[in-house]
Amino acid sequence: MKKFRKVLDGLTTSSPGGGTIGSPSCGSAAGTPTTAPTPKEIDVQETLVSENFQLCKTVRHGFPYQPTALAFDPVQKILAIGSRSGGVRILGRPGVDCFCQHESGAAVLQLQFLINEGALVTACADDTLHLWNLRQRRPAILHSLKFNRERITFCHLPFQSKWLYVGTERGNTHVVNIESFILSGYVIMWNKMSLMSPVKDTFTGYLLVGFESGTIVQWDLRAKKADFRIYYDEAIHSVSWHHEGKQFMCSHSDGSLTLWNLRNTSKPIQVTFPHGKIQKDGRKESCKPILKVDYKTSRNSEPFVIFSGGLSYDKAGRRPTLTIMHGKAITVLEMDYPIVEFMTLCETPYNNEVQDPYAVVVLLEKDLIVVDLTQSNFPVFENPYPMDIHESPVTCTAYFADCPPDIIPVLYSIGAKHKKTGYSQKEWPVSGGMWTLGSHTYPEVIITGHADGSIKFWDGSAITLQMLYKLKTSKVFEKPKQNEGRAAELVDDDPFAVQMVSWCPQSRIFCVVGISAHIILYRFSKYDANTQIVSLEVRLQCDPEDVISPSENENNPCFSEPHSGSHSPQPHHQHPASPGSGTPESFKDCTPCLKVKDRAVRVPPGYQAELVIQLPWMDGEPPQQISSLDINSAYGLLAFGNCNGLAVVDYLQKTILLCMSTLDLYGAADPYQRLTRSPRRNRQSTSGKFCMRGLSNFYSDSKKRIRTSYQSLTELSDNQQSVDTERSKSPTSESRENSFSRSRSSSVSSIDRDTKEAITTLQFGESFGRKSDTLPTPCLWVGTSLGVILLIPMSIPTDLEERMEEPVTIGPCGAVLMLKGSVLRFGFLDCMGALVPNPYEVWRDLNAPEDPDRPRKRKLVHYSPSSSQDTCGEGHLAIVCSERQAKVFLMPSQSCLFVHNITESSFVLRADVVSVCNSVCLACFCANGHVMTLRYDLQNMPEVYLQTTVCPCPFLCTLYPYFPLIYFSMPVFDPFINQLFLCIHIN
Repeated sequence: MKKFRKVLDGLTTSSPGGGTIGSPSCGSAAGTPTTAPTPKEIDVQETLVSENFQLCKTVRHGFPYQPTALAFDPVQKILAIGSRSGGVRILGRPGVDCFCQHESGAAVLQLQFLINEGALVTACADDTLHLWNLRQRRPAILHSLKFNRERITFCHLPFQSKWLYVGTERGNTHVVNIESFILSGYVIMWNKMSLMSPVKDTFTGYLLVGFESGTIVQWDLRAKKADFRIYYDEAIHSVSWHHEGKQFMCSHSDGSLTLWNLRNTSKPIQVTFPHGKIQKDGRKESCKPILKVDYKTSRNSEPFVIFSGGLSYDKAGRRPTLTIMHGKAITVLEMDYPIVEFMTLCETPYNNEVQDPYAVVVLLEKDLIVVDLTQSNFPVFENPYPMDIHESPVTCTAYFADCPPDIIPVLYSIGAKHKKTGYSQKEWPVSGGMWTLGSHTYPEVIITGHADGSIKFWDGSAITLQMLYKLKTSKVFEKPKQNEGRAAELVDDDPFAVQMVSWCPQSRIFCVVGISAHIILYRFSKYDANTQIVSLEVRLQCDPEDVISPSENENNPCFSEPHSGSHSPQPHHQHPASPGSGTPESFKDCTPCLKVKDRAVRVPPGYQAELVIQLPWMDGEPPQQISSLDINSAYGLLAFGNCNGLAVVDYLQKTILLCMSTLDLYGAADPYQRLTRSPRRNRQSTSGKFCMRGLSNFYSDSKKRIRTSYQSLTELSDNQQSVDTERSKSPTSESRENSFSRSRSSSVSSIDRDTKEAITTLQFGESFGRKSDTLPTPCLWVGTSLGVILLIPMSIPTDLEERMEEPVTIGPCGAVLMLKGSVLRFGFLDCMGALVPNPYEVWRDLNAPEDPDRPRKRKLVHYSPSSSQDTCGEGHLAIVCSERQAKVFLMPSQSCLFVHNITESSFVLRADVVSVCNSVCLACFCANGHVMTLRYDLQNMPEVYLQTTVCPCPFLCTLYPYFPLIYFSMPVFDPFINQLFLCIHIN
């Protein structure tokens, strides 16, 4: 496996001290590793050292949270955005993206570029000015200047000037030398001008100062005196010069614009109310304040007057607007969010030249818009930055590295055909900075699932996310009518919300799990097609017959007998019985949440739906949330589970192979003595409905509720509550702790603590299903919320024609392994310690024109762990990670080689077995925000290489299922600040 490299390839440098050590409460000290005899044949060469793991935050994707200020360098053509949390985002051409943070965390009030000098001035709410050096790889603060007695309200830095003018709340104007960044002795006192909070603009030696009170003063900088004073009866919000210096325009609190001439300052030469209509009584409508105005001249046309606000009060709920007045034409552009700031981009940086404006940058509370002024209809530019990650709230993320090299160009070419129209045809005007893609970058894809059911594929190979392709899962279903159907009872607003995704980049098979208890399987094609979607219903429902009464359980240590043989596949559209059901009454009221389109539909190139699997309502009870999913293209199988049981579907033959309750999977090998329970006949379930609403509401709940959820889960982890189980075998302390289980978020509360054991993870692979096996065969590894691991062997026809006709044989064999905490992840190594990838099918386009010279046959790629048996002895190694513990098993003997207690004070949210520096380690992300990487040396104890906190806020880690941790990259989406943090471990 290749050595892990930087994702930025030369654009950023890793901090030598990036991997700070966290508190020991989450480290290896939490438990004492134990070992079993190690076979002499196994000799794993470890190459990892602590220096291989340095944590570095490389990039922050998404829109800046709570933006406050905007600046633009018209020469370098770079943009800066300040935020309320003290962050500064610097943007240039696509690929140029930098984030800076003030240590104080004070809000950024204003930004001023030193135009064409690679420097930036920030004015913060703690009344401190900072000078940033942008001429280095990581921007840094050169100077800071603190105002102790006065509060900063406005700053102005003229082009090519070395003097920064700073207005204060007292009405004074201070002058700062921009080179030394110290105050000069030149202070313009308020009593020499007027009163309170100035807003300024300059013109060739003159400073025009407007005060909130309505006073305007022109100050001669050389003579140090006021040339004139204007007293107006409306408060002033902004002033703007005409390029000739003979006129200026002001915006006022009553929604008016005034134009003044320096020859006669006794009254304005023009007063306009752009949005104020004349009422029947002859009076003007009252209007909202115009917060800012830009007065820009054009060489070949009338001047532009651009302003925000000024609408009349006659209608409530109006959208924020930007108004463009060009000659007699008035264009009002409605915005989706309130306007924070706007700037007019001009061809020249000089104020005394004709500006020739060509675009307007509009900073909104949750978006960035650039308007093209060169076209009469004023279209907007298509934004190349990943500002629309939050277009619909993100509900899940997944990260894939080392993808096939052709996958990104293919997705981009298909996605480009479906782009929106109506955008400006000109290039994005923010084109500054330099950036080139390094030669060592490998394809990385980030997938985001959203509340509206949409899926977005992003190119994560570079510093800037590029959206490749968008898929709408809602198109598979008939549009639900409002307040009708089962979907309305489960989820009020988002019946298509995406819970999890599974993607095989090699075969391009894609699977989506939705909140309405549905799974959609997609195949990729470069050609459009007429498709008839096949629909299957799977009854994974716990019926009253599944509950054992005390009298029935008296003499039975286990609930069920082992199931021998295979489960025969069902024909299309037939429904096998649910776990424990045996009467036709259980089929009553069997209705899926959503209705699949039952007609042939024309689908465009890209991902095309082939199969939909749904869990229906049963006896008035909603289906439980799907908690795990895995798909394997080489086997042609799909497995999923929830708190009721497990189902396996053959998506090639469109049949259901297995549908069993969790109890039935154990057979005689059930490690638990179940407590007696009373029948629950005719009981209306409420936990199921709650679980369906959980995902819909988790991104709309308040921060307080999320924090409360986090605290309650921490208490659960401390108390180690068990779930309706009592150990009757192996009365060791570890066995007793194995009963610990917990719902990892409010959205997974469907794990009914009275009766349920959820299937938490699934993985297909070549393994040994039985101790007696001599060769690896296709197997399904099943992990549950009670820390139990079940091995289910399968027999799959090898001949391609037989595979499409003969049934797949599958059935539990009774093999059971155990560890502490809910099972999260499996990983397989050969006896030399190399990671064993899953088998897959090479992609083939089923809709491509038939070519007699190239028959369309399945091409399978298998990675057998037995390839090194002759030199390394028996079997392979299986690494299993749970919420609290990790174990290494030797297969097929199923002997435990190592046990490591990962954490006692917290619990693991996500884990993965990854290859780094030609060796393998286990990466874990804990609920307290710690990332830990562990490797297993067969000669020594497990070693924790990295333990550091990466969470920007403590309640971020309550979004449990949505933190993929693969190849040491972790896309973390924070719904409260609408940003995606990509934290990369740099080697």
